[in-house]
Amino acid sequence: MSYLGVGVSPGNVPVYHMTDSRVVDRRVRMAELVLRCLISVLGIVACVLVATDTQVKEIFSIQKKAKFTDMKALVFLATANGIVAAYSLVQALRCVVSMVRGNVIFSKPLAWVIFSGDQVMAYVTVAAVGAAAQAAVFAKLGQAELQWMKICNMYDKFCNQVGEGIASALLVSLSTVVISGISAFNLFRLYGGNKAKSSARW
Repeated sequence: MSYLGVGVSPGNVPVYHMTDSRVVDRRVRMAELVLRCLISVLGIVACVLVATDTQVKEIFSIQKKAKFTDMKALVFLATANGIVAAYSLVQALRCVVSMVRGNVIFSKPLAWVIFSGDQVMAYVTVAAVGAAAQAAVFAKLGQAELQWMKICNMYDKFCNQVGEGIASALLVSLSTVVISGISAFNLFRLYGGNKAKSSARW
């Protein structure tokens, strides 16, 4: 026997059936908001660390300046993190509006747009981190077969700051992967059998 979503067990103890899905929805929304804010902050940090990194060395009375534009992988990393930070900020604002209003319909077209955007951001950030990490390994260890020298022996400050930027970007890429999983969950549950009963809100 049930009345207004409250079931009565044989021991006459009220059992709530609908609260579990609402609690899950609330936790998913909160996790998404926190992750999107984290991505925005760390993306900006990574972009600033890489884009502002320079070091000047004097070699045989000639000044040589190392900057992030000398390595295309670092340009890609800074650009990708700037884009994903802006995207995540917009999505975080959407999450806040949805949580405040509480009854915004999460339609399938909107869910597909968010899912697709999150997938693109995840792939782009992972690719950027992979390219930058490979460039960093060459800078740190060199490549004897190609006669590439270990430039981090000369530009130690530059390499250290780049490493910090790559570490921040790595956290961004891992967070975007988690976010893409959350958006996939939000999308495909709309196709579930009890989608009308479970939260059609977002």
